[in-house]
Amino acid sequence: MKAIQDLVATVERWWSGSPPSINPKTNPLTGQSWAGKPVPGLKPLSSSSIGPSSTGLPGAGAEMSPRKADDTGMAAAPVAPASRPATCRPTKRRRGVRHPRLALTVTILGLTAVLGQRFYNQPSLQVGSVAPETVVAPADARVEDRETTEERRRDARTGALRVLRIDDATNEAVLRSLGNLTGQVGDVLRQAGQVPFVSTAHLSTQVQYYLRQSDDASWLKLRSLVAPAADVDAGPRSAVELETLIRGQTLTPDQEKALQELWSYNQRASTQAFAELLDRVEQSRQSYQQAMANLTLLASQVDGLTASPQLFEVSTQEWANTQSGLRRAAERMLAQGIAPGLPADVLTEATEAQLRGSVPRSMEGVSKPLLLSVIEPNLVEDSDRTRIQADMAAEAVRPVYVEVQQGELIVAAGDTISHSDFVLLDSFNLSQRRFNYWGLAMFGGLVGVGVGVFLLIEQWVPQRLRQQDYVLITAMVVSAGVMKMVSVVAYGLPAIGLLAGSFYGPVLGGTVVVLLAVLLPVGATVSGIPFAAGAAGALVCSILAGRMRSREELALLGGGVGLTQGVVYVLLTLVVSPVSLLSAWATILTGAALQGVYGVLSSILALGISPYLEHLFDLVTPIRLAELSNPNRPMLKRLASEAPGTFQHTLFVASLAEAAARALGCNVELVRAGTLYHDIGKMHDPQGFIENQMGGPNKHDELNDPWVSAAIIKKHVTEGLVMARKCRLPKALRAFIPEHQGTMLISYFHHQAEEIAKDDPGLAVEESDFRYDGPIPQSPETGIVMLADSCEAALRSLTNATPDEALAMVNRIMRARWKDNQLVDSGLTREHMAVIADIFVHVWQQYNHKRIAYPKAALTPRIRA
Repeated sequence: MKAIQDLVATVERWWSGSPPSINPKTNPLTGQSWAGKPVPGLKPLSSSSIGPSSTGLPGAGAEMSPRKADDTGMAAAPVAPASRPATCRPTKRRRGVRHPRLALTVTILGLTAVLGQRFYNQPSLQVGSVAPETVVAPADARVEDRETTEERRRDARTGALRVLRIDDATNEAVLRSLGNLTGQVGDVLRQAGQVPFVSTAHLSTQVQYYLRQSDDASWLKLRSLVAPAADVDAGPRSAVELETLIRGQTLTPDQEKALQELWSYNQRASTQAFAELLDRVEQSRQSYQQAMANLTLLASQVDGLTASPQLFEVSTQEWANTQSGLRRAAERMLAQGIAPGLPADVLTEATEAQLRGSVPRSMEGVSKPLLLSVIEPNLVEDSDRTRIQADMAAEAVRPVYVEVQQGELIVAAGDTISHSDFVLLDSFNLSQRRFNYWGLAMFGGLVGVGVGVFLLIEQWVPQRLRQQDYVLITAMVVSAGVMKMVSVVAYGLPAIGLLAGSFYGPVLGGTVVVLLAVLLPVGATVSGIPFAAGAAGALVCSILAGRMRSREELALLGGGVGLTQGVVYVLLTLVVSPVSLLSAWATILTGAALQGVYGVLSSILALGISPYLEHLFDLVTPIRLAELSNPNRPMLKRLASEAPGTFQHTLFVASLAEAAARALGCNVELVRAGTLYHDIGKMHDPQGFIENQMGGPNKHDELNDPWVSAAIIKKHVTEGLVMARKCRLPKALRAFIPEHQGTMLISYFHHQAEEIAKDDPGLAVEESDFRYDGPIPQSPETGIVMLADSCEAALRSLTNATPDEALAMVNRIMRARWKDNQLVDSGLTREHMAVIADIFVHVWQQYNHKRIAYPKAALTPRIRA
């Protein structure tokens, strides 16, 4: 049980964003150690003063007794050990009072009756059961097996082939890419130039090809041999001189042929013409080398394309024919359609077949990689025609009928009942449908276990549930059963999760959703995948709704829930029908989109009814508290205008109380809202309170009657309750109005009355006339506000005091409240008091920070000439 307590408490604090339990050795605001900073007026606790652990849990510690005081004057309340500091939690009522047996019994019976719908008309002879006796057909019958028919139609719909269409955008992109690629190849060919680049009368075509593509070493060797022939001053050379130059040289046949033709041209032409010929060869070589480099770069980008010298031997006409042939082949392939996932070898064979006869034979090897590099699948699914095809396939499935003749055997005794047997038995009313008492009773036991689990978990969360809270939670569960009757339970679960999580936090809200997700499929027939998707969305809602602080955030949460439902629907559908993924993709996405829409609509429904439920069941949610704390609320605007001093007092008290509540892990939103409204009753007579007199005459000095003055002061509580009811504040906020004063003594006027009674012995001073009517604080939140309200005026009056002096004063005030037994029911311990005192001083320091004193000259306005 201790482990369950720790786990649930940790989860609740983590999801609600509350801080962990207080470490009494650490300042929760600054993170600095308390050690070495003694609390003036209080002695350290001895081991003898430590009693059972006061954790705020039922039965976890001894009751705080106001009549037992230590030598400091403060009640010796139980204090948690230092290793396990107490959290700020209210004391719970006993289970017997909260959960009477009659109410539990009625709740379990009612939930069993609503959720156990399958047991009302349940057949005794079901599919898979053993027939107790032989059953023959009492008459001829031809009965449609609707379940089998629907299953076959569903399979036909999901198994229908996809209808594909050609994507024009893909075609345009492919042809554009092909044109760009062939254009780049054409640019490379034009850069290389054509052969012959000089007249064939000077050099043969074969020699020109050789000279253009020969390597630099070969060309330099030939150039060195023929260089003397290009010397103008040396004059023409004879054949004998040529033989002398090449004697001893090792030349290839191509080099010898090129050398002979060059020398021969030298014999026929002038030295100047021969030099120009060599320059033409040099220029052609440079263009060729640059073109070859560009072709190599292009080949690295196109898979299968090689930088082959044979490509530069293509004539201009041949390349033009190749370009047009490539485009025709691409257009034919795209017109026939290329499906996604087509094997590479099939696409290669199709490309070769299309190029054969379309481009010059010598260019087929170059054209194939060019076409393969740009061709892409251009067939996409036509979702509309695919859906029509699937619907037609489903409609084509004929209904499945089960036929039997009169007197024919349906099932023999001891045989297992098949689905077709059950269809016939049910059609003849022989399936023995009846009220399943035992099944409903067992389901009632399961419901009782679920209720017990909820109550067990509810014991270990900080929130105290009231009777109306149990009524509301029961109504949510009953509404789920009602929605099952009209077949919309899968779509309404997120609304229940959002409401339960928003009203009662992630632990209780998630528990309700999980129990519903377990009980509903057991007690009634639900559609599996949609129900699971709705349950997943409801669980997300219940976990996150309590963290939302505005209606806008809740609306955004509805979008997240819709997305969750859609994703879960897709995943579960793929798990159930993985084979039909491709053919049923449109159907699956449509179903997922509908689930998303249902999730959003469910959250909209919850947002619409949540304000009414909050008012009807007097709930205080974080969102409602945030709305009530808006300074533009009519009551707060009245307070600011009619009692401005009280309003400023309220703001400072709120700062003190919020900081303490945050450090102790209390409900900060509740403390903020409760503090803002705790003194609204002072508007009945603002001048009766000194903070609103603004230095004017004191009304009580004029009255000079302490009994009347005390009545005016006390009346701000009763009038505040009247105002709170008129503006429909929830009870949790109305509790701050009387409890922040408790039954404290109005000491100033009580002392004044005693002074008057000294002069008039016949005048009796009743202490009850000068005490508030109470009750004393019943929760940590109202206790914190009482302390903050008591310390506010004293802290404001301090100007040049040190933090230690301020702390001593705060502790004196707190000790007075403790000795007056004002905090015995609040759940606050002495450990908490020390933390609260230090936090109050820390907040006071923030408000009382020093400012720079400006010189008078800096504040005097300068007059420009």
